[in-house]
Amino acid sequence: MDDALKRAFAFTEAGADAIMIHSRKKDPAEIFEFLEKFRAADTATPVVLVPTSFNSVYEEEWKERGANIIIYANQLTRTGFPAMQNAARTILEHHRAKECDASCMSIKEIITLIPEE
Repeated sequence: MDDALKRAFAFTEAGADAIMIHSRKKDPAEIFEFLEKFRAADTATPVVLVPTSFNSVYEEEWKERGANIIIYANQLTRTGFPAMQNAARTILEHHRAKECDASCMSIKEIITLIPEE
């Protein structure tokens, strides 16, 4: 904890725009402790979390404890693979792709996800 705080304060003093903190533990206690101690000394620097292992905490609680940005990158990747496996299995079983149609997003919908610049 001391090392994480020391590095976080060194980064902010060096001009970091935000601090990302992570823990390999399955429960959020270590992150809660970091937020409490970091926020006692720095209330302005944004704190970013990627709660892959400690996924039971609601965003509102993170916000109340001082986190600003929550990234769910891992969950999006991991939920995509079962969908791709299912599509591949369906194509292999039926020797065509028609049976996948109900699970597919239309190209028109996909295009709406791309920002117009």
